[in-house]
Amino acid sequence: MNTKIINTISKMKSVVKGISGRIGFVPTMGFLHEGHLSLVRASKKESDSTVVSIYVNPSQFGANEDLSSYPRNFDKDVELLADLEVDYVFFPSNEEMYPNGYKTWINTDEITNVLCGASRPTHFRGVTTIVAKFVQIIQPQLMFMGEKDFQQIVVLETMLKDLNFECKIRRCGIVRESDGLAMSSRNKYLNTDDRKKALCLSKSLKHANMIFKSGNNDTQHIKKKISQIIKKSKGEIDYIEIVDSNTLQPVGEIEKGNRILLAVKIGKTRLIDNAEVS
Repeated sequence: MNTKIINTISKMKSVVKGISGRIGFVPTMGFLHEGHLSLVRASKKESDSTVVSIYVNPSQFGANEDLSSYPRNFDKDVELLADLEVDYVFFPSNEEMYPNGYKTWINTDEITNVLCGASRPTHFRGVTTIVAKFVQIIQPQLMFMGEKDFQQIVVLETMLKDLNFECKIRRCGIVRESDGLAMSSRNKYLNTDDRKKALCLSKSLKHANMIFKSGNNDTQHIKKKISQIIKKSKGEIDYIEIVDSNTLQPVGEIEKGNRILLAVKIGKTRLIDNAEVS
């Protein structure tokens, strides 16, 4: 296996100094699925070397969230990445990333206190901080991220721009199961019945676009129809929002290019999904 596993910041920095050409970076929390692997393939097409991080970042989990139970399978992850001939896997410990006495955090204002940030108030502080650390350590020119976590992409694009990082994000499309469910590591939590109910997210997004194409661009009407589909499947709605895809600000009348964003709890599992208005 040519894929090299690196566990320390000092070693990763040393390796980066010896890399010539463009570095592509794929940040993950492991338990990899086809969505992650599609990002790796995208990186390999555009980069001379690809680094994948596997790190379940504790600072982006709230007090009552699923940090301890978040699915992990490092050996399988490495096997999948080796099959794709990834150059480096960065697999640091918590002590490496947040040593004793750690005090520094990065906050991105306004766009982090809405949508997922409204119900997970410390989440994006953890995301922006760990990604800034990774970018500083790995020095990638490109970072590949999936559009399923759409708010996260907008937040991180803002952070990278505001802090003058050279790294640019490549937005990659959502990868779905054959029945439409957006791929997610948290899908593992769904039992058979909840797995069927979870299809209400992608079905409601598809239906919303059909309404728009029929000539109705009223936000409240479309949100109501989405809500009806989700509630029929016993989904507990965190939010349904239709926003400008660059600012995340809600829109009154929908236009092509806007984004429909959902967060729904199915059983005990919180799922997110989104779709571009087309």
